[in-house]
Parts: sequence; structure tokens; C-alpha cells
Amino acid sequence: MPHESTLHRFLRRAILALLLAGCANLAAAAEFPRPLETFQDQGITDLGTKLLHRARSEPFNVFASALFVLAIIHTFLTSKFRALSHRYQHELEAHTEPDFTHRDRLQFRAQMLHFAGEVEAVFGIWLVPLFAAIVVFKGWNAMVHYVSDTSFSEAVFVTVIMAMAASKPVLVFAEGVLGKVAALGGSTPAAWWLAILIVGPLLGSFITEPAAMTICALLLSRRFYSLNPSPRLRYATLGLLFVNISVGGTLTHFAAPPVVMVAQKWSWGTPHMFMHFGWKAALGIGLATALYFVFFRRELRGLQAIDDDEKQELPPPFRIVAAHLLFILWTVLTSHHPALVVLGFLFFLAYVEATDRHQDAIALRAPMLVGFFLAALVVHGGLQRWWIAPLLGSLGEWPLMIGATLLTAVNDNAAITYLASLVPGFSDELKYAVVAGAMAGGGLTVIANAPNPAGQSILQKHFGEDGIAPLKLLLAALVPTLVMGAAFMLLR
Repeated sequence: MPHESTLHRFLRRAILALLLAGCANLAAAAEFPRPLETFQDQGITDLGTKLLHRARSEPFNVFASALFVLAIIHTFLTSKFRALSHRYQHELEAHTEPDFTHRDRLQFRAQMLHFAGEVEAVFGIWLVPLFAAIVVFKGWNAMVHYVSDTSFSEAVFVTVIMAMAASKPVLVFAEGVLGKVAALGGSTPAAWWLAILIVGPLLGSFITEPAAMTICALLLSRRFYSLNPSPRLRYATLGLLFVNISVGGTLTHFAAPPVVMVAQKWSWGTPHMFMHFGWKAALGIGLATALYFVFFRRELRGLQAIDDDEKQELPPPFRIVAAHLLFILWTVLTSHHPALVVLGFLFFLAYVEATDRHQDAIALRAPMLVGFFLAALVVHGGLQRWWIAPLLGSLGEWPLMIGATLLTAVNDNAAITYLASLVPGFSDELKYAVVAGAMAGGGLTVIANAPNPAGQSILQKHFGEDGIAPLKLLLAALVPTLVMGAAFMLLR
């Protein structure tokens, strides 16, 4: 038998042990994750006592949450993994000796560390120990049933809508609309910056937030980031974009993932959203963007536009643009039915192939990575309800809004509102507060809002070899987050 490394022997034995454990537990899979009502702790009012009781009753909850915390910490260390990957890659390129075993080892390390340095891959990586633990402690059936019962409709929807929104006809159409707004300011880089960051997010109320994020990020990449602004302005723009997109979908009830999670259960239609959230979000977007514009006005006005050869190309015929918009409409209308979304996407790809003379190649790598990110986040998030639901249910109006904002930074804001919808006896004031906090905090981190990974994937090339620093993003998004929170909570 060929020589095995210690790592390979360990992995082989670990896989064998997992298979044996899974077979042993095959028929003994209890309901997983444990329903909250089975804890029978309704009479416990103290939050700490309730969480301690649940941790003792189901220790696996603590383990799953510990893995979730480690995954979050991992997102803040991705630049370190990329740096190590680059070091091994440089060592591989400098290696000239005919030792293929060493070369293979260097290449493997470089590629695996590069994968570990991709923010979109982080939560997927941490699914490996999570699934292994579920199989060992709960059985193979428990793991299979949990994954099968988890809804991945949001991940599928974001993947498809991101690919469609990045297509040439849609991008040309959106650029034309925003170009007319930018023309009011002379079509300067500053005018484009204002148009994209104010009007673009509000379009998300009609074409969905993921589509708006994709379009705004692509246009910012072309019209702003390509002009090489200062690092401070780059991060300020990114933080502003993430926050504006997070609240920009509140003019309707179907465009923002956190709203979609509760709209039907709480009977919130478009009139309700516009009257209670939409106009405040539009006001907050304008105010936050104006604040950043005033602060960076000298640099923004000093940016010089460069010639863009793409502007000399003939735009796609209107019939093709209209067809793409209809595909997006179909995807929005069927967003809760993944099979129909995928079916529409297959027809979309066939249409793109049939009209290839007016198309660019559909980029699938970024949408697939984002979909992978969201799917893994949903799996992890479903095991956090044991502590998030009672935490939300124990807070008053202002503490709930602030708590939802902070929780959103370490969890998808759609998960926060979904868990809030499970809390019995929520008053209208508390419902408003939790959604306001989830929307306001949606720009603080990459994982805070479903469209954020799409923006990160498109724009990270403008932030150097180490990519986007999570702490700098959080600081850049802090002022717009405070503005949005104040707009939602003070304008009552």
C-alpha cells in the first residue's frame, strides 16, 4: 500500500468512524433540532436561567452555537488565510526541484488556504464539523432530515436573481435609468456616486434587494472604484451601499428578505410597508448619503472620469431588455418556489444563448459562491433559535430594536425577523422594533443581509490583495446605521 501521511490516515479513520456511528444511529434519530416547546420552560422568566436550562437539556445546542461563533470569527480572519495561501503559492512558484510530492503538498496547502480565505465559503466549511457532529450524536437520519426540511429558497433566489441582474441587457437598462439621474449633476463621478447610492437602493423595492445590490455594485465598480478613490472613501462607499440596500427594499413587502419572512404572518402589505417604513428609509438614505457626500466632497469632486470604450457599443434591442426584465419578474413572483425559479433560470440561459450577439457571458462563479454562503448560513442559523428566540422575546421596544441591530451583525437579518415571528404575544410596537433593527443593521457585516455577499464578491477586487477588512466595513457602516435607526424609531 502506498505511503500514507498522518493526515490522510486520520481522515480515513474519521470518515470510517462517522459511517459506523451513523449506521448505529440510523433508526434512532429523534426529532432534530429539538422543538422549543419541548423544553417546557414557559414559566421561567429569567433569560439566563432559561438559556442555562435549555443548554443542560440539550447540550448539542451549545456545541452548534460554538461552531457558529467560530465561523463568525473565521470571517474576520479570512485575510490571514489568504496571506498564508499567497506565501505557499510564492514558495510553489520558486520551487524548481523535481520533487513532485513536495510540489503537490505546497499546491494543496495554497489552494485549501485560498478556499478558507473566501468569505463566501466560510460557513460552508464549518458545515463539515457540524454535519459530522449531528451524525455522531443524533444519527444519519437526523442530519438528512434536518437538511431536507431546511428551506433554501432564499439562497436559490439570490443566486438566480444575481446572475440575471448582472446580464448585459439589465445592466445597460439600469445604467440608462441612473444615467438620467446623474445627468442632472453633469454626469460627473460625484453625480454618478449620488445617483447609484440613492436611487439604486430604492429600485430594490421593485426589482428586489439582491438585484439592486448586483446592479449598484457593478455600476460603482465601473463608474467610481475604477477611478482609484482613497481607501477611506472606498470603505465609506461600501458601508453606505450595504446599509442603503438593506433598507431600500422597504417601500414594498416582497423585496427585502427580512420583510418577506414576516409579511404574510403579520399581514403586512405594500401600503403598510410604505407608510411605516418606506418613506423613512428613503429619507434616511438621502440623509446618510448627503452626510458622506459633504464629508468627502473635495475628493468626490476631484475624481476625473475616464473614457469607457463600452459606452461606444450599441445597446441591446429593447425587446431583449424587456425579455430580461420579464425573466426577473418571473423570478420575483416565484421566489418562494425554488423549482420554478430554477426552471425559469434554465429558460433564461437558453434565451441568452439564442441572443448571444447582444449578450456577454453570464458570470456564474460569484452567484454560486453567494448561494453557497447563504445556504450554509441558513443551516447554521436554524440551530441558533434556542437562544435567539427567548432573547428577542425578553426585550422591550428600544432594547429590542438595538438588540436586533446587534444580532443582525452576526446573523442574517432575515433569520432574526423569522425567529421574532415565532415569539408568541408580540405587540405591533415590538414587531415594528425588531424589523426596524434588522433592517438598520443589515450593512454592518457581510453576513448581516442576504445581498451583501453579492456586493462583496463584485467589489472586493478594489480593496487590495487582502480583500475587504470586516472591522473597517463595520466602522464605515456605523454612521448610516445610526441614521437609519434614528429615522425608523424617532419618526413615529
